[in-house]
Amino acid sequence: MMDDHALGITQSLTGRRWVWRSSHDERLGQGLAQQFGMPELMGRLLAARGVSAEHVPDFLDPTLRAMLPNPSSIVDMDLAAARLATAVMDGETIGVFGDYDVDGACSAALLVTLLRQMGCTVVYHVPDRMLEGYGPNTNALRGMVERGASLLICVDCGTSAHAAFAPLHNAADIVVFDHHKSEGPPPPIRALVNPNRLDCTSGLHNICAAAVTFIACVALLRTLRQRGFFDSRPEPDLRECLDLVALATICDVMPLTGLNRAFVTQGLRVMARRSRPGIAALLDVAKLTEAPNAMHCGFALGPRINASGRIAEADMGLRLLLAEDESLAAELAQALDGVNRQRQAVEAGITAEAMAQAQAQVEAGHNVILLAQEGWHPGVVGIVAGRVKEKFNRPALVAGITEGMAKGSGRSVPGIDLGAAVIAARQSGLLATGGGHAMAAGFSAPHTALDELHEFLNARLAKAAELPPTAELMLDGVLGVAGADASLAQMVAKLGPFGTGNAEPLFVLPRARVVKADRIGKDGGTIRAMVEGEGGGRLKALLFRAKDSPLAQALERTGGAPLHLAGYLRAESWQGRVSAGFFITDAAPA
Repeated sequence: MMDDHALGITQSLTGRRWVWRSSHDERLGQGLAQQFGMPELMGRLLAARGVSAEHVPDFLDPTLRAMLPNPSSIVDMDLAAARLATAVMDGETIGVFGDYDVDGACSAALLVTLLRQMGCTVVYHVPDRMLEGYGPNTNALRGMVERGASLLICVDCGTSAHAAFAPLHNAADIVVFDHHKSEGPPPPIRALVNPNRLDCTSGLHNICAAAVTFIACVALLRTLRQRGFFDSRPEPDLRECLDLVALATICDVMPLTGLNRAFVTQGLRVMARRSRPGIAALLDVAKLTEAPNAMHCGFALGPRINASGRIAEADMGLRLLLAEDESLAAELAQALDGVNRQRQAVEAGITAEAMAQAQAQVEAGHNVILLAQEGWHPGVVGIVAGRVKEKFNRPALVAGITEGMAKGSGRSVPGIDLGAAVIAARQSGLLATGGGHAMAAGFSAPHTALDELHEFLNARLAKAAELPPTAELMLDGVLGVAGADASLAQMVAKLGPFGTGNAEPLFVLPRARVVKADRIGKDGGTIRAMVEGEGGGRLKALLFRAKDSPLAQALERTGGAPLHLAGYLRAESWQGRVSAGFFITDAAPA
C-alpha cells in the first residue's frame, strides 16, 4: 500500500501537491493480473478503477450489446417513440430545435439524419446565442410550424421551457430529448424524455443529450419494426451514428464509465472510418491523420464546432455534420477553423483580465469565483470560466455585461454541483435564467444582483473552501525508464477511452536525468527531450505549451540534477513503427 503523498512532493515545479490517485488492495490487482494474463501494473490500474474480475472483459472491450439499457426504462420514452413513429409513417413534416453547442449539434444531426433516411421532411433551427439566448423560444418554434411542421422535437434543451411551449399548445405536438437538471413538474407537452427528470428511475443521470437521442432512435426503430414499417424497406443502421454520440459525450464532459464508455469506444471506431464528410473534413483541418481518440475530440474537433455557436452563425456546426458533399464539408470545416482562431484571440484577451480578478477574489477568501465585465463576449465566457477553474481549483462563473444584464457560464470541480446551486439561485430570485448540470451551468442576471449572487454561491458551495489552492496531481504509479516501452504503452491504452471518470493513468519516472532537450514546433512552444533512467534505459519525452515556465527551465538544464518526471506513457505510430513516448505534465527535484 502506498502513502498518500507521492514521493513526498508537496509542491512541484507547477506548484502542485502529488498524491496517489487511490489506495486499493494490492492482492486484488495481483489476482486480476494472474487471472487475465496481464502485467501486474495493469491489474493494479484496473483494481484502482474499481473493476472487479467479472467486469474486466466489458471494461477492456465495452459493447453496446452488453451496456445499452431498455429504452422504455426512461420516462415518456414509449410515448415519444409512438408519436415519432406515427409522424414517420404518415409523412408529417418534423421540426428539430437544437442547442448551439457540440451536444446540441450532434443530437440534432443524429435525429435529422435518421428521419431523412426514412423519407421524412425535416426542418431545423439552432438559436443565435446573442439574439435568442439558450433554449426554445416561441418565435423560432412557430417559424418551423409555419414551414409545415406538425411535430416539434427539442434536443439538448426544453426541459423547463414552459413559457416557450405554452402558445403552441394547439399548433403542434412537442417532444423533448434532454439531459439537463429538472425542477418541478414537466411542461404539458406530448413527451419529455430526460433521465434527470425528478420522476425518472432509469439511473441514466450521466449521459448527454446525444446519448438520450440515440436511445430514443433505438426506441423509434423498434416501434416502426413492430408496426411493419420495414417490411418493404431497409432499416437504417444506427451504429453509423455512434460517431456523433461519442463526440458529444466527450465534449459535454460526461463520465467515461459504463454506457458512456461503450458509446465512446464504438463511436471512435466509426469515426476512424471517416464515413461522415463533416467529421472527416474537421479531422483534415485539424491535421489529424491517425485514428481519432477522446483527446482529439475534446481539443481539436469539439472547439471548432462550438466556435460557430459562440461567435458566428449558430447552425454552422450542424450544417457541417449534416453535409453529404465532401467539398461543402471542406468549405464549412475551413470556415469553422477560421472562426475558432478568432474565438481563441477573443478568449485570450478576456482570460488575461479574468485571471487577475480571480486572483484577487481568491486572496479575499471567496469559495466561488464570480467575474463579470462590460465588453466580455458571452460566447467565450464559458471557456474562460474553465480556464479560471483549472488554475484556482474553485467553481468559477464568468459573464459579459450588456445593457445592464450579465450573461455567463460556470464550470465546476468534481464533487461540487454547480448546476444545482445555479438553479437554487434562480429559484431564490437572484437570476433571470439559470440551469445546467453538476459540472457546468449557464445564467443571466441584472448586473446589480451580482454581489448578492456571489454571497449566495459562497454560502451554497461552502464545501469549496476545503479544496487545495491548486488541483492535486493524482498519480497512478511509478515506472522505470527501462520498462516504459511500446508494449506497455499499448497495454495502458486498452484502459481507454480516457476522460472524466476514467482518467488516463499518470506515472512518475523517478530520478530521471534529461540528457538532451530542444525546442520544436512553429513557435518553439514544445520541448522534445531524451531522458535517462537511474537504472538505465532511455525514453523520448515531450512537454507541450512549455513557454518559459519553471518546468521548461528545469528540462532545458540538461545534465543537471535528477528530476521526478510526471506524465503519460503513450504508444506512438510513425510509418508503421510503434514506439513509446512520455508526455510530461509536471516535475519535481529528486
